[in-house]
Amino acid sequence: MVTILMKVLMICEFSAGICGVWSRVFLEAKALVSKGHEVHVLSTNIEKGTGDIVRDYEVLDGVKIHRFHSSTSSFSKNVNNFNFSKELSELNPGVVITHLIHPHSFKALKSCQKLSVPCFLVTHAPFGVKRSFPLNLATWLYYNFVVKNKISGFTKIITITNWEVPYLNNLGISGDKLVFIPNSVPEDFFKQKIKPFSNKNVRIMFLGRVAPVKNIPLLVDAFKRINNPDLTLEIVGPIEKGYESIKNFSTKKIVFSKPIFNLSVKIMKLQEAGIFILPSIREGLPQSLLEALALGKIVVASDTLGSKEVIIDSKNGYLFRNGSVDSLVEVLRKVLSLKNSSIKKIQSNARVSVKGYSTSSVINKLNKLLNSLNKK
Repeated sequence: MVTILMKVLMICEFSAGICGVWSRVFLEAKALVSKGHEVHVLSTNIEKGTGDIVRDYEVLDGVKIHRFHSSTSSFSKNVNNFNFSKELSELNPGVVITHLIHPHSFKALKSCQKLSVPCFLVTHAPFGVKRSFPLNLATWLYYNFVVKNKISGFTKIITITNWEVPYLNNLGISGDKLVFIPNSVPEDFFKQKIKPFSNKNVRIMFLGRVAPVKNIPLLVDAFKRINNPDLTLEIVGPIEKGYESIKNFSTKKIVFSKPIFNLSVKIMKLQEAGIFILPSIREGLPQSLLEALALGKIVVASDTLGSKEVIIDSKNGYLFRNGSVDSLVEVLRKVLSLKNSSIKKIQSNARVSVKGYSTSSVINKLNKLLNSLNKK
């Protein structure tokens, strides 16, 4: 008979499609199952990016996924309302881990308080985002009159970055209430040999969700300005619904490829990249960037707070000014002119710099936190 250590319930908005939050949730859920925990996920029945409806229940790698009908917020399409309170109570978990500082997390907190169940909140670094009116006003009201009054009720606040801590301090959260557990990278990435970089026939690659926030047009513009016959640009990932016109950039040198869901196939695809680029307008802690670094890739990213968390410019990768095509062109030309000795050092530094993000290292932190509940 298998002994179940703890029934863990995770809550996130999406459990299908290409989504950074879901990538983290699923990776952690599988790892906790392997350690003997029973893990359930509650989410909407919407596939991230496509908007397609997916099945209400399925079991993936031992993780039991329960999905619910949802509706989007009147203020933001990125906030989904779904009713899972009854399911949460019936499952009677030992702990609830809810993701994002969205209304569903406070709904989970309310249920947990009724059941006297510990409730952890994983933030996903939503701070410092510039929004237009009226969303900026709605966000300010939400954080000052809902979040600030209720966030201290969570048993622990799990941060995925260091840069977000001052924002949480301003919400009245500090000290032992905060636990740093970043996104993780599967061990398979670290097992690969670092592929030597060559400045001949270089494939520049973006891999991730193709959406306006990723700023693909800026990447295309930079690629065209360099006008180097040895370069090709490949954009890999699902195109967000309503953003299909991005494919108008397609040429013989600019290729759009289908999304990849299989881990080994994803690794093989990333290994084809000479330079990995993340031109996003904003990032919390970019999963694709961590994975590219783990493979020892030459990485170039906009200087968002999330990218600066993991890249030290010219040490383990390169940063360009967010939104500046001139800055990106300058950085790419610099990379393409590097000597082999410099490239090898950058590639080696890239892998070493993210060793602490390996799944085994990160899951040990989370498992230690869960085990501490049993001692109380």
